Amino acid sequence: MSRGTGGAPAFEPYGVWTDLVGQDHISTDLVQAALGNGMTHAWLLTGPPGSGRSTAARAFAAALQCTTANEPGCGHCLGCRTVLDGVHPDVLQLATDQLSIGVADTRGLVRRSSMTPSSGRWQVLLIEDADRLTEAAGNVLLKAVEEPSPRTVWILCAPGQDDMLPTIRSRCRHLLLRTPPSTAVAEILVRRDGVDPIRAREAARAAQGHIGRAKRLATDDEARAKRSEVLALPSSLTDMGSALSAAQKLVDATISEAKRTAEERNVTETADLRLAMGYQEGSRKAVPGAAGALKDLETRQKKRATRMQRDALDLALVDLAAFYRDVLAVQLGAIGGAGGDVTEPIHDDQYAAVRKVAAAGTPEATLRRIEAVLECRKAVERNVAPLLAVEAMAVRLR
Repeated sequence: MSRGTGGAPAFEPYGVWTDLVGQDHISTDLVQAALGNGMTHAWLLTGPPGSGRSTAARAFAAALQCTTANEPGCGHCLGCRTVLDGVHPDVLQLATDQLSIGVADTRGLVRRSSMTPSSGRWQVLLIEDADRLTEAAGNVLLKAVEEPSPRTVWILCAPGQDDMLPTIRSRCRHLLLRTPPSTAVAEILVRRDGVDPIRAREAARAAQGHIGRAKRLATDDEARAKRSEVLALPSSLTDMGSALSAAQKLVDATISEAKRTAEERNVTETADLRLAMGYQEGSRKAVPGAAGALKDLETRQKKRATRMQRDALDLALVDLAAFYRDVLAVQLGAIGGAGGDVTEPIHDDQYAAVRKVAAAGTPEATLRRIEAVLECRKAVERNVAPLLAVEAMAVRLR
């Protein structure tokens, strides 16, 4: 295992670092910090979706609490195991599936940051989706980052530096994760999840380096079916009516997927809360405040459903943009050209459809279609009604 750069040997993943795919430069820096070289009180880990920001943050938290002297993050000691299991008393992790992280949750972290570690070396506060901090919540966090306690470490994760308040990011050491190569993603699917190598390679390429998405495509038949439905859209657009119909189908599919994913979780959460609040079968009596707690849970579940729908739609749009990327590559001779393939198709299983769409258009038209897809993604993120945004895109894709 390398601790240096230049002529030093490459980093050899071990322990908690083995699931951090294609990020040896990040692993090296974090191991060095855990050893005391370049350690600081606040870290900002950025990178594209699926690059492994949260994995890197958890691995670093484990390494900071690891009791193995020379290889922090061994994965076997009590410190590593309790961090990875989410039960270490000196590691508090905040992850949200809501639209935003508010002041109340942030104040809880700030209060915790002032405490002395009870058993570990550090008090570690990890925010997985720091880009979802509201402005008020960010201002609450800022003071704690500005004036940290001596044994406190903040680890913030976000897609990019621009997603954080400038005053916060200026006080953090920044590490940028890259999109892992599809070969590395396929390798971990085979090694960790037992996926067939051919399917793993196809899923990794289709997921464009997004590790979680690759696993779903490799192991979930319904996820593969949904992707196929999305990629059939370009060939179905013939007139205004077909464009509007396709838009409705796409939005309905993402709503259905979000509901399917959330339904079982909602039922379990509600049942657990009702039990905790003292509701008995056949009885409406419960402890004071039970009705309000259930109402709050319902509100959070609705917000989560909205976030999940947006995320499902965004994944569909990413697939669609990649389809037109393949179309453009064929039109420019980068795939299937006389000189051989310059690049690999992302959606290898859609090659026949890609060639058909490529033959019917021009590179200029394809670029306009890619732009339409990307603008739709931005519109949905700005809270434009999904159906309106997708209809506008579908009309431009004809």
